[in-house]
Amino acid sequence: QVQLVESGGGSVQAGGSLRLSCTASGYTEYSSYCMAWFRQAPGMEREGLAGITRDGITFYADSVKGRFTISKDNAKNTLDLQLNSLKPDDTAMYYCARARSRWYGSSLSSSDYNAWGQGTQVTVSS
Repeated sequence: QVQLVESGGGSVQAGGSLRLSCTASGYTEYSSYCMAWFRQAPGMEREGLAGITRDGITFYADSVKGRFTISKDNAKNTLDLQLNSLKPDDTAMYYCARARSRWYGSSLSSSDYNAWGQGTQVTVSS
């Protein structure tokens, strides 16, 4: 059974940084799946932030480009998201996700992912 566990969330002041981590287990060929980070604030739709393809190509939403950096360690089955220059609008629950299949594409649409972690809360105060 696929399991994704996020960690690293917390409370920071605007301008601060956090590093989120996601550890995957329960399936093989970790390197063969596109992985991504999403977030969801109360009353808002889930928003795709950053992803990394099975070829290691990174892609970002415009809202976080230049501030967030995604990375993947296939040897450790981990997916990280470095969050810099945080703003109060970044306050949300952050989730990592695994793509539905071993495709080579890139997507920040939640419908293309079918395995999700439980989330880690990020709160940014002004």
